[in-house]
Amino acid sequence: MNANDSSHSFRNECLVLSDDALVARLAALVHNERRATTELIAALAEFDRRKLYLGHGCSSLFTYCTQVLHLSEHAAFNRIEAARAASRFPAVLCALEQGWLTLTAVRLLSPILTTDNQERLLRDARHKSKRDVEHLVAAERPRADAADVIRRQPSANVLHTTARHSSDTTTLPDATNAEAREKRLDTPTTTPLSVERYRIQFTASKAVEEKLRRAQALLRHSIPGGQIEAVIERALDMLLASLEKQKWASTARPRTSVGRDAAANSRHVPAAVKREVWKRDGGRCAFVGSVGRCTEQAFLEFHHVIPFAEGGAATTTNIELRCRSHNAYEAAQFIGVLPLSEP
Repeated sequence: MNANDSSHSFRNECLVLSDDALVARLAALVHNERRATTELIAALAEFDRRKLYLGHGCSSLFTYCTQVLHLSEHAAFNRIEAARAASRFPAVLCALEQGWLTLTAVRLLSPILTTDNQERLLRDARHKSKRDVEHLVAAERPRADAADVIRRQPSANVLHTTARHSSDTTTLPDATNAEAREKRLDTPTTTPLSVERYRIQFTASKAVEEKLRRAQALLRHSIPGGQIEAVIERALDMLLASLEKQKWASTARPRTSVGRDAAANSRHVPAAVKREVWKRDGGRCAFVGSVGRCTEQAFLEFHHVIPFAEGGAATTTNIELRCRSHNAYEAAQFIGVLPLSEP
């Protein structure tokens, strides 16, 4: 059986499974994947300790993983960092196998793990998201604030030339430039520096740069130093006030509208109802599934719990926030069909 036939066979097996059987199958596959990943990390750690990659003509473990094992740069980097962390702290392997930590979480924790803190940090990072682990790392090892910098972005030709000339130099011990590049590429655009401080980085057009300069100049009386953080915060306060007013009728002096709230013959959701629902649901999808409440805060819509077609009124007791996906899902459930999968 070739690879194509095998993939069709797996897909056909899934097509005939009941919903409950598919859920159980998925859980079993995830368990098997975690076990296989843990075994890979353990083997990779011993392979690295023996430096067996040298005998295969590779100057580093990273080169062996990408050129011989054909892992992607990102996959190789995560697994190497996890393997080296596991060599120092065997508890990492248990955390990976149990699904308490992801490879990304281990990679983020690896530079700050010590004999004294490893038990606490591995425990605190259990089942945490990447962002949560970044916060944990920032709290454990705070970094200084990034300086305000505005500079011209190099052209594509300059970037290509710089990369070509730098490719002859090894920038990290036991690492190729690909590994160093992976370290840079993996840096998120918003990085926690300490518990309450973040470094935010983005590339802007000339027009945005000019607007920022103008805003700095106009705000010099209230922000004499022209700090970018203060300017951006002022701009975001104004933007959020406008968006909240537009999205859920936010106002400094809200009026009640009992009559409109009780209207059952209109799909229109009154402003007072929008304000109350948004506040009650915390600006987050209120759909609750078998494993808990949805965490989505984007693409939110006002949803009739009892559908309007069934007489559901636009009242605070019948309107809840839903993300676009769950709003469509519940509408599809009502009419008896499942929504199409997103491409």
